[in-house]
Amino acid sequence: MADTVNQTEEQKLKLLFQLQTIDSKIDEIRTLRGELPLQIKDLEDEIVGLETRTGKIKDEIEDFTKALNDYKNKIVESEEKVKKYEKQQMTVKNNREYDSLNKEIEFQKLEIELSEKRIKEYKEKIKAEKERVKEIKEIIKEKKDELKEKKDELDDITGETKIEEERLLKESEKIKEQIEERLIKAYTRIRKNVKNGIAVAIIDRGACGGCHNKIPPQRQLDIANRKKIIVCEHCGRILIDPLFADEIN
Repeated sequence: MADTVNQTEEQKLKLLFQLQTIDSKIDEIRTLRGELPLQIKDLEDEIVGLETRTGKIKDEIEDFTKALNDYKNKIVESEEKVKKYEKQQMTVKNNREYDSLNKEIEFQKLEIELSEKRIKEYKEKIKAEKERVKEIKEIIKEKKDELKEKKDELDDITGETKIEEERLLKESEKIKEQIEERLIKAYTRIRKNVKNGIAVAIIDRGACGGCHNKIPPQRQLDIANRKKIIVCEHCGRILIDPLFADEIN
């Protein structure tokens, strides 16, 4: 463990900023890798949803096809009845029987017309649903291609960044060993409480580089003097002046 007792405030600020720089690089790696698994999971869920929808549409097509065939069978039955009633008309004994058979023939012909209308409707429905299945299959193919790209990208990133992340983590630990525990605790607490993980912020055009609130001129001078550790009054981040940051980098 390094001697932290005799460190100047400037040395402490320098170590804190170096730690922040390294930790920000680690954050970038984890963020990049962290988004891809979520994107992959979303794509996988989307593909499952699309395939489920395709299955339901295919079930509807089967139902429509069955109904269509039922109407075709009704037409055959009605046509047979028409032939039977027309044959019976040839042997009737009176007008009453003839008229009764005529009504049956007219009814069956109406049934045929209705069945033909329903068959046409179901054919249109089946055609439309098959088009939907085709469109969804094309979307599924695109999603699967995108999924493969994301998985390959994740594999590449994991392979490329694993060694870099391990190296940066070691550097981060080495610097932490040079900083007093009190400051490490404060630094860690700030990082957890802010969205971007920036605990040490550089002044940018007279404002905090983290929350962008203005810093009074006198306070900016105090920060530039590096005689003490100063935090932003608004967000609590540790502040350093841009010249100092350039010197460290």
